[in-house]
Amino acid sequence: MDNPTSGTDESKGDDEALLRDVLDRWKSAVDAHEPEQVATVFTDNAIFQGLHPYTVGRQGVADYYASQPLGMKAAYQILETRQLTPDLVLGYLKVEFSFTDRATLPVFLTVLATRTPDGNLIAHYQVSKLD
Repeated sequence: MDNPTSGTDESKGDDEALLRDVLDRWKSAVDAHEPEQVATVFTDNAIFQGLHPYTVGRQGVADYYASQPLGMKAAYQILETRQLTPDLVLGYLKVEFSFTDRATLPVFLTVLATRTPDGNLIAHYQVSKLD
């Protein structure tokens, strides 16, 4: 997938690097169907909105991904980035979730990624499915 983003070249690169760090770890854990590992990519109090009612915290993230079918994979494309503070980046993405037994599900995802003492983590995750 292509990767257009907005902002100055320098800030765009830093913003994208922060997002890619956290999103690559998220994707790896999703693709491996490791729900507890997916949850470690989120802050302790992350607001998480998949395609089910929202939850707060890592346990809700783990529960959500544990309920997903084996073989589900995620491919993402960063569409936009915005640096909100030196340690907080908003990312707007296109994500395609593929499955072994059904059609690919295209969605849009907004994340807030933050630099923490424990590394880069997702503080907010919200999926939109546009029909």
